[in-house]
Amino acid sequence: MKSPNREARIRERLTAEVGRLDKQAPFTVALTYPSPYGAAMSSLGYQRIYRAIMESSGLACERVVLDDEAENDLAAQEHPASLESRTPLEEFPVIAVSVAYEIEIGGLIRLLDASNIPALRDERDPERHPFLLAGGPLTFSNPLPLAPFCDAIIIGEAEEITVEVLRVLESTPRHHDRLAALAKIAHVFVPELHGAVLPTVAKVPDEMIPAWAAIRTPHAVLSDMFLIETERGCSRRCTYCVMRRSTNGGMRMASMEKILELIPSDAKRVGLVGAAVSDHPKIVSIVNTLADQGREVGLSSLRPDRLSDDFVGALARGGYRTLTTAMDGPSEKMREQLERKAKEKHLIRCAELAKKHGMDRLKLYLMIGLPNESDDDIDECVRFTTELSKICPVALGIAPFCAKRNTPMDGQGFAGISVVEKRLERLRRGLRGRADARSTSAKWAWVEYVLAQGGPEEGLAVLEAVRDGGNFAAYKKAFSRLSTRIDVAKPRRTLAIAQI
Repeated sequence: MKSPNREARIRERLTAEVGRLDKQAPFTVALTYPSPYGAAMSSLGYQRIYRAIMESSGLACERVVLDDEAENDLAAQEHPASLESRTPLEEFPVIAVSVAYEIEIGGLIRLLDASNIPALRDERDPERHPFLLAGGPLTFSNPLPLAPFCDAIIIGEAEEITVEVLRVLESTPRHHDRLAALAKIAHVFVPELHGAVLPTVAKVPDEMIPAWAAIRTPHAVLSDMFLIETERGCSRRCTYCVMRRSTNGGMRMASMEKILELIPSDAKRVGLVGAAVSDHPKIVSIVNTLADQGREVGLSSLRPDRLSDDFVGALARGGYRTLTTAMDGPSEKMREQLERKAKEKHLIRCAELAKKHGMDRLKLYLMIGLPNESDDDIDECVRFTTELSKICPVALGIAPFCAKRNTPMDGQGFAGISVVEKRLERLRRGLRGRADARSTSAKWAWVEYVLAQGGPEEGLAVLEAVRDGGNFAAYKKAFSRLSTRIDVAKPRRTLAIAQI
């Protein structure tokens, strides 16, 4: 039975959307996001694939997302159906899912289970069940934990290949023939045929940049914001980051003129998106132009060494009240290890500029639990953050370090949940009354780490964990049962449960 509250919420959301592409086509697929609606509509990648499908002749998609009210409760998850026509997920010929990061694999399993679709591809009947196609940011690092569930996975930048794959699926009725045809397309991973051998990462032609989002809505995490790329990739070489200069040729920029001409005249809030937005050579001019037009501006990434007086002044004119940038590591030694350009002098200047331009606070993101980190590094962070707080109020946003595949730090171990929690407490205690310090969960960071470094077997453990309640205890138990471990002799494979 459909919940009246949920149906009313969906109607309200559809009514509030600006820019939705209403279209019917002979071949309509379920464009799925394994997180709630607000996150889906704030994902530029998801929205870019939506637009690519809806603008293609003979193809259309309807959106399916995880139910907000049952995000962490499988029993409460209502039968997934599309937002547009309320068609049940299992009635679509293809489920095309965008997976942003490792924990969302659990969300995909919840959607499949709630639809009575066998989660494991080996258990699905191609005559009765949808074809499951995956893509998204996770594919740039390690899509192998997705392999037990997906018939095919597009690796890398997918907006061009997705349409090609859907046309193959539309024109090829037999499942075996579909897999064979898709396996011949560059950058498409077919687990049944390729095993664990991944293809190279796809790269779209530069003329397809920038991506921009079709839909604006007040119900997105980035409320009523028009999202558009300023660049794709990055020219820097940060050792922990998947989107570094060696990924897909580094940074590819859109021109200022192209960016501005694509922004709708009625968009009051504009989000400039990319891995290195502040490295765009025209970024100050872009922000000032948007501020002159009376628009509020948000940027997805600000590097402290790029924040000049003119830049921060432009941000203030664009509505910034908190200057947010990255400290990255807790000490100069840790930042040098990460090959970050952020120095203490840059961060001090950021605090001074935030104060000068009337901002409420300086927010700094950083990681702890880095390789070779010690309490001395945490104490240095306390000392330096205290110094910054004398200039401008400071808030720290902290994430435990998780090594990712396809980075120079691939294979580095997880510091340990207890180690991370002790360092967090040391940091909070040292900064009490001076700065706010908030962190994502060390326990869930460990789960993310195991999946980031894992393979299909770790993916199967997610299935077990989700069906066992989906809490941390369930994940810990499922990972402890793995028949293979992350091997101490090889940096990538160490005993997973020992990292707790």
